[in-house]
Amino acid sequence: MSVLVDSSVWIDYFAGQGEADALEYLIEENLVVINDLILAELLPALLLQKQASVVALLRAVRRHPMKIDWEDIIQLQALCLRNGINGVGIPDLIIAQNAIQGGLSLMSRDKHFILISKNTSLSLY
Repeated sequence: MSVLVDSSVWIDYFAGQGEADALEYLIEENLVVINDLILAELLPALLLQKQASVVALLRAVRRHPMKIDWEDIIQLQALCLRNGINGVGIPDLIIAQNAIQGGLSLMSRDKHFILISKNTSLSLY
């Protein structure tokens, strides 16, 4: 089972906070994947901060391909709204869709993913 690690977890990990031990385990077991959207969220600030070693580490993580199905995104957002889950941004809907499509577990600190997982097949780590 591969685990898609969201930017919120990476940010905490590099700050020495959050679930560092769990992420370390996933890294050691080569279970971590990332996608281009999560990289796009993380890399710009790291490049500006001249964090070349962190950028290299993230670029070395196995990438899970993204196939954005906009109809799925629309349906997922409608499902969220029907269930009172408001304020979920399009990037997070794409991340959820990517995890669901790929049969991946998602590791995130964002609470709306917990709510989404109650109404979909999104698996959380």
